[in-house]
Amino acid sequence: MAEDKPIVNTGLRGVTVASTKISDVDGGAGKLIYRGYLITDLASRTSFEEVAYLLLYEELPDNDQLKNFKTLINPQRHLPPAVITALKACPADALPMDILQAGVSLLAQHDADTKEQSLEASQRMAIRLIASMPTLLAAWGRIRKGLEPVAPVDDLNLAANFLYMLTGEVPKPDVAQYFDVCLVLHAEHSFNASTFSARQVASTRAHMYAAVSAAIGSLSGELHGGANVRVMQMLLKIGSVDAVDTFVEEILDSGKLIMGLGHAVYQTDDPRAHIIAPMAKDMGQRTGQPQWYEIAKVLEKKGKAAFLTRKKREIYVNVDFYSAPLYYAMGIEVDLFSPVFAISRVAGWAAHVLEEQYAQAAPKPMLYRPGAEYVGEYCGPDECAYVPIDER
Repeated sequence: MAEDKPIVNTGLRGVTVASTKISDVDGGAGKLIYRGYLITDLASRTSFEEVAYLLLYEELPDNDQLKNFKTLINPQRHLPPAVITALKACPADALPMDILQAGVSLLAQHDADTKEQSLEASQRMAIRLIASMPTLLAAWGRIRKGLEPVAPVDDLNLAANFLYMLTGEVPKPDVAQYFDVCLVLHAEHSFNASTFSARQVASTRAHMYAAVSAAIGSLSGELHGGANVRVMQMLLKIGSVDAVDTFVEEILDSGKLIMGLGHAVYQTDDPRAHIIAPMAKDMGQRTGQPQWYEIAKVLEKKGKAAFLTRKKREIYVNVDFYSAPLYYAMGIEVDLFSPVFAISRVAGWAAHVLEEQYAQAAPKPMLYRPGAEYVGEYCGPDECAYVPIDER
């Protein structure tokens, strides 16, 4: 009989753990689909609110449905005073992702729907999180500087409101539109680490806030949501187009990665990167700091070429590569990039929680419970004999 092969820790890559109707990432073709719709169409033709509706309710809204959806969102953008008080008690140097995660848990304490197990209650919690997380992040962005939070206003959409609450100034319509497109592009991406975390928690029948809090915790790690931060840090370190060649040689000689190049799924350029790149270029030009896009563009070209020469295979650009210089040109601080990702992705997380709890797992709940191979041999093949503490 052939010996059993040892278990290899692969991070579940290549293992299908569930089915979903929410999104599909076609890595070979470079396609991203939300509920049947190509991301290229959604990014150019819809708003983030429309996409959030699509993810939650499985169809694009008509005018009346979108209007009603916004009437549900708008009142929920305001934070409970107790949450603002709690934020003011946090250290100013706290990590923004930790603040966002803690803030979501605080919001749960002010939502009676956490005590109800129903589809309708979970949908209401999803709407509240989509509405309130941008306010939460913007409030922290000001509080940590000693400034008072700016309250949201009803006549601005979620994207424009976030920029307004963060800066205190109403953004120009085209800048708000760029940010809205980014929210659309980041709203969903199938079974990545944070989404899987949300679904795993949801499988226990925990409420929406618990699942989203877990997802934020997963996203806070540098191997997941921190990529756009490290892209911008890399561009700042390079400093000029003239320094790109030296940087590429040094980074590859050391065996390190060029941040923003390469993806766990795509075997071609990330389609979202090609949508964001021209926006990053335009924002850089209009704010008088075109160098960050220019460095990125040259780095993409030379990094790809060097990788092909050295590794004999292609490497492709991902969404973080150009979202970093775009956000930077918008005046968003670098350590807020990952939380900005979260205020978009919460729409996708919420859709997955709903699917896990009320669609795909019904009528019989299926708790996630993977196995593991025990490889500890502390006392040889036998169990260890217990020795009292005084005799050890």
